[in-house]
Amino acid sequence: MAWRSLFFFAFVLHVAVIATSCKAISCSRPRTQASLFIFGDSILDAGNNNYINTTVAQRANFWPYGQTHFNFPTGRFCDGRLIGDFVAQYANLPLIPPFLQPGAEYYDGANFASGGAGALDETFQQDQVISLRTQLSNYMKVKDWLTRKLGSDGANSVLSNAVHLFSIGANDYFTFATANSAAPESQSRFFVGMVLGNFTRVIEEIYKIGGRKFAFINLPPVGCHPMARTFESDNSDSCFEKLSLLTRMHNQAMPQLLVQLRKKLQGFKYSLFDMNSEIHKRMENPAKYGLKHGKTACCGGGKYGEVYNCGGMGEEKEFNICENPHEYMFWDAAHLTEISYKQFAEQMWSGHDPLVVVGPYNLEKLFQLDVIESPLTTFVSSFQCQKQNKNSRPYVLLINVNE
Repeated sequence: MAWRSLFFFAFVLHVAVIATSCKAISCSRPRTQASLFIFGDSILDAGNNNYINTTVAQRANFWPYGQTHFNFPTGRFCDGRLIGDFVAQYANLPLIPPFLQPGAEYYDGANFASGGAGALDETFQQDQVISLRTQLSNYMKVKDWLTRKLGSDGANSVLSNAVHLFSIGANDYFTFATANSAAPESQSRFFVGMVLGNFTRVIEEIYKIGGRKFAFINLPPVGCHPMARTFESDNSDSCFEKLSLLTRMHNQAMPQLLVQLRKKLQGFKYSLFDMNSEIHKRMENPAKYGLKHGKTACCGGGKYGEVYNCGGMGEEKEFNICENPHEYMFWDAAHLTEISYKQFAEQMWSGHDPLVVVGPYNLEKLFQLDVIESPLTTFVSSFQCQKQNKNSRPYVLLINVNE
């Protein structure tokens, strides 16, 4: 058992080094630089699930996760860095710390994302992941922390000029589709409205607290991920159509939803990245993007890496791992490689193609944008979301989607 103790000590030491370096950078960086707050699921989770009592399927703090960049598992569901890490780099920020990381400071922002999380509290509730509403509560705690450190005006300035990055919803639709594969379209449409309604409510609450700048990643084609293909039929090249329909309805509704929010919320600025289309392009023509494999996972069981057991998680302990993750779009059965996330982050940062970055801003411009209005004029001191009934029914957004 001695090697286990050494492994744990090395992990703690590695995290401590990251935390110390981030702390040093944030203390020396001018406070005028826009911060980054990250919300969502495993696409953006930088290690929050390391600190909660969840299942092994909702963790990534074991080898070979993290092998490409960090040379150690950090809790990221990837072989290396995520989109949020690259965005922080391009914005001249340090790595944004997980909110739950002991000793973390939040001048540069915080990462609230949790693998397995959904817009609905019920999504993977049995795994005790951090739902989007709980992430909102943690954001409010960071606001209180900033107020203690910088004063009320300083905290308001940080939040109003910060970029708030979101990727959420895939887990909601995955759990619904696997449990209700025969649900009629009307029920599916109602469920999409529930997810978008809860998502919208969180955005509006962040706006009330002081947030003005938002960046959104639309849902990936999770119905065509290696793991999801096993649900449709014995044809391993077929997508899970029920799940694909739900994500398609969600993504079609997002642009019009954001336009409505821009009209409703004064000073609301946003960028929307179409990751779904970009993943499809790489699945069909990986060579065009410097990849060799667009549909097979680098790490996992089965012929195509469709078994979600990278690192030996789950009942099936034997798994395969590729020699070069940079040749693959998929890292495991449900997540992408660092090279894929890097390509997407570059598009989000400086992209000008209206079919990829839906405006009016890419992230570079969004970070540079100064909020004109004083955050004190619109700051809400009494947070209504603190008063919400925990058992209240989800808010439903009525949507009109043409397939």
